[in-house]
Amino acid sequence: MDAIDKLLAELKTEYIEAKTPPAQNNLTPVKLISPTIKSDVFTDNLLSKVKADILAKDAAVALQKQEELTQEKIRQENLQAKQKAALEKSAKQWLAKLDSLSPEGIWFEKFAQGYPNRLLAAIDYLQTNS
Repeated sequence: MDAIDKLLAELKTEYIEAKTPPAQNNLTPVKLISPTIKSDVFTDNLLSKVKADILAKDAAVALQKQEELTQEKIRQENLQAKQKAALEKSAKQWLAKLDSLSPEGIWFEKFAQGYPNRLLAAIDYLQTNS
């Protein structure tokens, strides 16, 4: 925000310098002050509007980025859920085909003892081997 305030101050200074007419001897001080005051008010109002527009645009950009991040997070969660479902299906099929008396079946039974259930063990085993 400091950069914006600095830029606005520079614009205001340039605007005031450009609008200030060279001093003339026949003008009264009241006439010199009056246009400057009106000019300052106009400049202040203009700068306030510009600053408000910039802040509004910044807020809109920030909101858009937040919405994009939220959508990306949802998309990632959906993708992970689909991958988990596919892996779970593969693990169930693998378990159905597994002969518990085969060397692989015996090994798997020992391997699965470290898991809450056989399906989780099969999922881990298939993830490791793929």
